[in-house]
Amino acid sequence: MAEMKKKPIPPMHGKRGMPMPKGSIKKGTLPRLLKLLMKYYKWQMILVLVCIFLNAVGSAMSSVFVKTLTDSIIKPGIENGLNAVMGELIGLIVTMACVYLVVILSSFLWNRAMATVTQGMLYHLRMDMFSRMQTLPIQYFDTHAHGEIMSTYTNDTDATRQLIGQSLPTILSSSLSIIVATVVMLWYSVWLALVVFVCTFAMTLVIKVIGGNSAKYMVAQQTSLAEEEGFVEEMIKGQKVVKVFTHEEQAKADFDKYNEKLLRDSERAHVYGNILGPILGNIGNFTYVILSIIGGIFLMTGAANVGLCSIVEGIGPLSIGAIIAFLGMSRNFTMMISQMSQQISMIAMGLAGASRVFTLMDQEPEVDEGYVTLVNAKKDENGELVETTERTGLWAWKHFHKAEGTTTYTQLKGDIVMDMVDFCYVPEKQVLTDVTLFAKPGQKIAFVGATGAGKTTITNLINRFYDIADGKIRYDGININKIKKADLRRSLGIVLQDTNLFTGTVMENIRYGRLDATDEECIEAAKLANADDFINRLPDGYDTLLTNNGANLSQGQRQLLSIARAAVADAPAMILDEATSSIDTHTEALVNDGMDKLMHGRTVFVIAHRLSTVRNSDAIMVLDHGRIIERGTHEQLLAQKGVYYQLYTGAFELE
Repeated sequence: MAEMKKKPIPPMHGKRGMPMPKGSIKKGTLPRLLKLLMKYYKWQMILVLVCIFLNAVGSAMSSVFVKTLTDSIIKPGIENGLNAVMGELIGLIVTMACVYLVVILSSFLWNRAMATVTQGMLYHLRMDMFSRMQTLPIQYFDTHAHGEIMSTYTNDTDATRQLIGQSLPTILSSSLSIIVATVVMLWYSVWLALVVFVCTFAMTLVIKVIGGNSAKYMVAQQTSLAEEEGFVEEMIKGQKVVKVFTHEEQAKADFDKYNEKLLRDSERAHVYGNILGPILGNIGNFTYVILSIIGGIFLMTGAANVGLCSIVEGIGPLSIGAIIAFLGMSRNFTMMISQMSQQISMIAMGLAGASRVFTLMDQEPEVDEGYVTLVNAKKDENGELVETTERTGLWAWKHFHKAEGTTTYTQLKGDIVMDMVDFCYVPEKQVLTDVTLFAKPGQKIAFVGATGAGKTTITNLINRFYDIADGKIRYDGININKIKKADLRRSLGIVLQDTNLFTGTVMENIRYGRLDATDEECIEAAKLANADDFINRLPDGYDTLLTNNGANLSQGQRQLLSIARAAVADAPAMILDEATSSIDTHTEALVNDGMDKLMHGRTVFVIAHRLSTVRNSDAIMVLDHGRIIERGTHEQLLAQKGVYYQLYTGAFELE
């Protein structure tokens, strides 16, 4: 088989690792979000656009209504009497009633559709995020604070919800209203419109300075909030340690730093956001006064007015109705500008949230180029392995040879070989160097050594949680990079030092090892792990509900359930990472008895600090700084009187 080439290992940067972008928005976030909206809710978005357009046009009609009422109804009514204009008045009222009815209906449909679109998009975003999260390598979770990841599901999606449900529709509605208002103002008077445009330019400068700062700090606020939640999650998880070492004051001091940073960013964001509205409002009021004065001058002097209406009506004096309508339209124009500016900070926060959501969704999934799969097998009359759909307890590696166009089956036995393996988490720090070992089917291989010697790293490489930099790992003679990761991991049962129990019954937690296991098989597994006795003493036995990682159980009981879960998986190879570290001596004796039954006929890798648990191993590997420095049986290593001898005798001297 071809040698595995040296592979670069992505750098890891400590607990917080490779953070999501700080203080910046991922390029193309808004177009991508709009594309997703059109993908999932195309017709609803078209309906929203139509309704917003009708709403903008309908709102502008009020100014036209005022001009018509003033110039065509009130003025002639004063001169000729009310009866002369009654027909026109009734017609105008009916027309406006119909227009406002359309506005009301369009507003209802628009808001109703956006409620569906907003919540639906959050559903799809969370589904996409969670689906992508299931494909990410272990390295991602090792290098990102869990609280920051949770913040993406909560704060960032909520900011995205506000962007979709409030900010974008407001911006679109205001933009259309501004366009319509601009057309109406130019229709009535170009001169007055120029005054509005000059004042609008002043508003734009204010928005650029103040609104820009508000947006900047809104983005910083999202990042600070994620960092604070990451710290809080870490403190909650380690609360017992905080209490034991009376670290409460230091924890509060550390939290204050995160909280103060969040306060500063939030305060600045909202200060800039809150002063923007009043400033723009006053500029709008100033614009209104200037327009009133200039309009009055036009009216008193009878100066010629120029507008788009001049194309139809010719150049003439500015009517009082046109001035009143223009003032209303200018007020609406500046109000829309102010309304849009108020959304700048919310848009920035929403885009920052969406950017973080997309950052998670864009993480590179775990690469799997394997093509060898694990299948149920049985032997035909000639003793040859053949694939079957029934569960036979006999497993085989299905290996398709593309060059020959043939398929071969290799019985899964648990023969594992590591040959000259090198590995590093970061290029500048070698973790494993020239590690060579083998485990024959049914053998028990133990790893001992100081913390950080590389014991757990070896088992992580067998699972392909990480890929090696150099060397080869073979499983039943097959290079493991050719085996599909899901099938490789399905062939390995694992009991970790840190137990993870999920919200659900005891039976469901045991069945997590193999979802198609029957109740009887789960109970047998519990008996094998010697967990059946304490389970039957629980309030509801196997139906007892576990919450908060099994907080209502002792550490030893949780570990027994973890062992039972591995037992029901019935994998031909086992990895036990400090599996009995949290169990008392009496329980350990019971567990070891069950573990011996569980390990019978299986290849087993054991990591243990209690050297008494590895004495019956077929081979013991002593590691130091990523190298195997001693290997042999318990008796052989004691006879050498080397590092293992010192560890073993020292352990018993301490006892």
